[in-house]
Amino acid sequence: MAAIALFGVDHTYELAGTAQTALVFVHGWLLSRQYWQPLVQDLATDYQCLTYDLRGFAGSAALAGSARAYTPAAYAEDLALLLQHLQINQCWLVGHSLGGAIALWTAAQLPAQVQGVICLNAGGGIYLQAEFERFRTAGAWIVRSRPAWLANLPLMDWLFSRASVAQPVARHWGKQRLADLLVANPAAALGALLESTTQAEVEQLPQLVSDLQQPVYFLAGQQDPIMELRYVYHLASFHRLAKAGQPNVIELANCGHLGMIEQPKAIAAHIRTLV
Repeated sequence: MAAIALFGVDHTYELAGTAQTALVFVHGWLLSRQYWQPLVQDLATDYQCLTYDLRGFAGSAALAGSARAYTPAAYAEDLALLLQHLQINQCWLVGHSLGGAIALWTAAQLPAQVQGVICLNAGGGIYLQAEFERFRTAGAWIVRSRPAWLANLPLMDWLFSRASVAQPVARHWGKQRLADLLVANPAAALGALLESTTQAEVEQLPQLVSDLQQPVYFLAGQQDPIMELRYVYHLASFHRLAKAGQPNVIELANCGHLGMIEQPKAIAAHIRTLV
């Protein structure tokens, strides 16, 4: 584990492997770099793997009163600077959920540097006002109502190991999810939620995907309760691969919203095929 300052904010990251081809993993909302470890353990023999914590989450700081926004585009600027500092000049991005949007924005900002994008449990591009208002309200309540003593309640890790997944994951992942929820900076957690789910932000995604010249693939959980298959296919349909009749969505059986820990072997195999 190492740390580096990006726009004056300390970010925690890890590099594994020494291969020429680099894979950069971008985690989702209220998560951390830790969830990529099963994939990194599998892939680091063949690729250089970079994982890091988004600004304000897990091991990365969020400056009090910072003027930097929490939009996917702003997070993409953080990532672009991280790649510059680490001298990663060619890479594929793998983004989960919110991290998928950040990966797409980074690919748009760095068209010569990002060779392709793999979105995991990510999609969208359709703004349904009532559904988004419910989602934003529920998410804001989670951020504002998370007492520290929650970690000491019996069976909380058991509950978190069953949330949003097709089958229960190991309980240590439940503990990790609970820890990441409690440690997330409130301004970052709320800002990332609200700024990534505005109507303007959601409706920008299809045009963003349409403009990308790099290959973009979508790995989708068949039982994902948060990013349903129809939303994944909708966003994927705007990319040039889909327009040319080339399938760019891969469905993952027995998989919910946390594919990287639910189906790591299948996802690693798909990454090797796509990159």
